Amino acid sequence: MPPRRLLLFRPTLGDGGADRVTLTLLEQLPRARYALTLVLIRREGALLSRVPPDVRVIALGVRRLALAAPALARVLRLERPDVVLCTAGSANVVTVAAHRLARSRARLVLSERSALRRPGFPWRNRLEVPLKRAIYPFADLVTAVSDGVARDLQDALHLPAARVCVVYNPVVGPELPAQAAAALDHPWFGDPARPVVVAVGRLVVEKDYPTMLRAFAAIRARCPARLVILGLGPARPALEAQATALGLGDDVAFVGFDPNPFRWMARAHLLLQSSIAEGLPGTLIQSMACGTPVVATDCDYGPREVIADGVDGFLVPVGDHAALAERACRLLLDPALRDRLAHAARGSALRYTVEASLQRYQAALDGDAATSAA
Repeated sequence: MPPRRLLLFRPTLGDGGADRVTLTLLEQLPRARYALTLVLIRREGALLSRVPPDVRVIALGVRRLALAAPALARVLRLERPDVVLCTAGSANVVTVAAHRLARSRARLVLSERSALRRPGFPWRNRLEVPLKRAIYPFADLVTAVSDGVARDLQDALHLPAARVCVVYNPVVGPELPAQAAAALDHPWFGDPARPVVVAVGRLVVEKDYPTMLRAFAAIRARCPARLVILGLGPARPALEAQATALGLGDDVAFVGFDPNPFRWMARAHLLLQSSIAEGLPGTLIQSMACGTPVVATDCDYGPREVIADGVDGFLVPVGDHAALAERACRLLLDPALRDRLAHAARGSALRYTVEASLQRYQAALDGDAATSAA
């Protein structure tokens, strides 16, 4: 039996969590089962060079995602895929529109990476939710990265449970130990008297780095720590200015994007996350798999599904920089507690292996009855 033609669509292949998941699928999905084509609106992104050579890459050549439906429909008519998977929540509406324009018979699977209803983003309730409520019933299946996101999809879009399934991100791969052990040339990791805190994630509003910087100012007042932030994004100039205003300029390093964040995580004393919204926080899982304890905000959705508060990490209220600092200082100043939580975290992270996620993705793509609904 020939492999099924699988077309994956997303805007670009940048450095975000969904981009990494897409790359993992391109690398790991079995070629005996799928012939893979990646469609982007533009041929660009930090991870594009890592796409396997046997994956066809098609660029639509349009300037904006909102204008991509006619071009994507042309590709669907020419390629005639058996399955279409959109891995970007922002591109799902365009994908459904193109699928309808092309009169495609392909199985259509959409992926939602975060909750539709978020505090602080009222436009989503006014515009995005009604639009997706009207158009998502045309998809064969919608995957959600966590139980909380799945419940939100059902409630917000009035989708039946059978049309939504939870597929955890493929976060913990067999190569992670080697990646964590890779060399790291940075002077801050050679001084045991100056613990290093790491943060990983795009520099965007949802990650609430201003709260993290205020928390780190409180941490540094009690402990001679340093903060390394990995990630790119539009908020960087404002965050650098805030760090300077708080007097943290010499102890905060914005190092940009690194395709191997695990080597930073593995050498850090702990990882901080201050998000106001998540889907399934892969950064937390990756840090836990590296044996580095985490302190994170208890935002909707995901962190509470990953972390058992006080057992394998700490959760604090969203926006509470004082609580974030207090829990971080407890870990930095108590090596025994840090070791205990790190050991428990390694075991908890095994729920999110690449192998387990791929099985769920394959069931979703194939329409396997074994795919459980949320």
